[in-house]
Amino acid sequence: MKQLIMSLSLLLILIGCKKEKEEVTKLETAVIETKAQEGEAIYQFQVTDLYGEDFDFSKLKGKKIMVVNTASECGLTPQYEGLQKLYDSYKEKNFVIVGFPANNFGGQEPGSDEQIAAFCKENYGVSFPMMSKISVKGSDMHEVYHFLTEKDKNGLQDSEVAWNFQKYLLNEQGQLEKVIKPNTVPTDAEIVDWIEAN
Repeated sequence: MKQLIMSLSLLLILIGCKKEKEEVTKLETAVIETKAQEGEAIYQFQVTDLYGEDFDFSKLKGKKIMVVNTASECGLTPQYEGLQKLYDSYKEKNFVIVGFPANNFGGQEPGSDEQIAAFCKENYGVSFPMMSKISVKGSDMHEVYHFLTEKDKNGLQDSEVAWNFQKYLLNEQGQLEKVIKPNTVPTDAEIVDWIEAN
């Protein structure tokens, strides 16, 4: 009888240990999943805007975001007008555009940050956030674009910036949802429908 009680006690201890181990495993899994989700959000980045001020993507939580690489001397430069129109229409509806000037295609963004800021303001009245000039491809690609173009970082897909004015659409959780080709105008139905969708 004494041996039976000892065996039952040992069995209960083993069952308890197994359940505790399962709970720890569930907790570890939850932590890993949370970290993976954090890794798939653009909120981890801080950059510098055209005026030398810090810009923290975490301040955009809860907004839909379009990230677009821009250039001042490109055939697609008039898209600035459509971008500003889109921003004006939806900025009060949790939508923001973040522009990144880049000189990666045909030397079409040769200016300094000051020159780019003046060009955007004078020619297109740009009021959406514009960042300091960066590289969006190649060995000196900016970390934001590593995130946008690499599936193991963004969780959606690998892509390559094909030309100026390629658009990356991120949801209210800062996760990449769509990649839009450069020649697709900002007011295209695909983009507008995405912004308006709940």
